[in-house]
Amino acid sequence: MSHKNLSVKIKIPKFFRDKLKHKKVNLIYKSFEKSLNIVENFGVAVSGGPDSLALAFLAKIYSLKRGISPKFFIVDHKLRPESTSEAKAVQKILRKVFINLEILTWKGKKPKTNIQSIARKTRYKLMNDRCEKYKIKSLLVGHHQDDLIENFFIRMVRGSGLKGLVSMDKKSKINNMNIYRPLIDQKKDDLVLVSKKIFDFYVKDPSNNDEKFQRIRIRKLIEELRKDGLDRNKFLATIKNLKYSNNVINFYVAENFKQNTFFSNKDKRLILNKSFFFKSYEVVFRGLSESLKQIGGKYYSVRGKKLEKMIYDIQNNRLFRATLGGCIVEKVNHTIIISKEG
Repeated sequence: MSHKNLSVKIKIPKFFRDKLKHKKVNLIYKSFEKSLNIVENFGVAVSGGPDSLALAFLAKIYSLKRGISPKFFIVDHKLRPESTSEAKAVQKILRKVFINLEILTWKGKKPKTNIQSIARKTRYKLMNDRCEKYKIKSLLVGHHQDDLIENFFIRMVRGSGLKGLVSMDKKSKINNMNIYRPLIDQKKDDLVLVSKKIFDFYVKDPSNNDEKFQRIRIRKLIEELRKDGLDRNKFLATIKNLKYSNNVINFYVAENFKQNTFFSNKDKRLILNKSFFFKSYEVVFRGLSESLKQIGGKYYSVRGKKLEKMIYDIQNNRLFRATLGGCIVEKVNHTIIISKEG
């Protein structure tokens, strides 16, 4: 064993070394470690569920081995009376294993419809703002293999295109924040095992059984499909193949940007030349969507129908000036100029 490896061993407290002696836990950690390549401080999103508690444990060991200092966050949505006490209970449990958990509170009026979607956006906003405060550029989230499958069905029900169907990947970006999903290849049951083995605790969210939420209805549908013979491994192989196709499209989107756009640092405007809109529809659609997202500084892309209309108007010489996604889009001669609104 090298001197370097010996020094690494010493850095890990006995509590963590003992837990890693469990064969299954050790295998999951090795997979987790292999999927990450972060050498600077990062944030960790914790919810109190078994997947996020497993993530907190694995991320702590990873940081100890590399001598970096992650920040752990939990969001108290205030959507249920017990949410604050649950957040404090998770904070207390993690403190016992040398993890300092910061509670971020969602203040203000809460929505009565589209609750889960708005809560998710707010959660990312709160954590992103706190990461910026700490000058952190990467955030780890606890999405796992079951979430990947659920996300596919949810997007399919919503009529998403190829990009939407395979949108949950090991690494993505929201504005300037790198989002890592190091558990995306792990089964939920295995993460429950880790959580029970390490903490003998996790929060059971009652909304996980409430069929008024689309995700829960989809989850129950998948369970029924499994009973009827849905093969998890074959399904995951299908998603993997679709991702390969998606990567090909992304390549041509990037090439279109290189060849047919120009960013003016002086005016902070993006200029799309006429040839930008002569590519295949999906390449144009994604390129324009990303342009609006970048210039407008929004967390999420513009809705598809609005974007489709704008592309139609541009290609049929009907657009001269419009606003969309926090941007002003105007046609000047044969070019489209995108600038930030306001």
